[in-house]
Amino acid sequence: MEWEIAPQVTDIAELLLSELMSNAVRHARRPFGRQIGVRVARYDGRLRLEVADANDARPRPKAAGADDEQGRGLAIVDALADRWGCCPRPHGIGKAVWVELPLCPVA
Repeated sequence: MEWEIAPQVTDIAELLLSELMSNAVRHARRPFGRQIGVRVARYDGRLRLEVADANDARPRPKAAGADDEQGRGLAIVDALADRWGCCPRPHGIGKAVWVELPLCPVA
């Protein structure tokens, strides 16, 4: 089964997944030895990406200065995702940060 996702949506999804994974690797290292999980789902004309980790701390956007090399990830997520958020992990500790995109770009 093909998911029939527009190339523009695929490009944005790759960038958003990269940002969510980078945040999980950088900020959610506790407790030690816990894994990071990824879930990709397609439903009702939407693509949903989730990155789950064992840290309970919710992501918070911050203002990055012009010379800062980090701190823009959630601003990018907010700008490109149709919707995004954070929820407790089902059946486990920690959280899942998710983004949603329409399968077909809006003209």
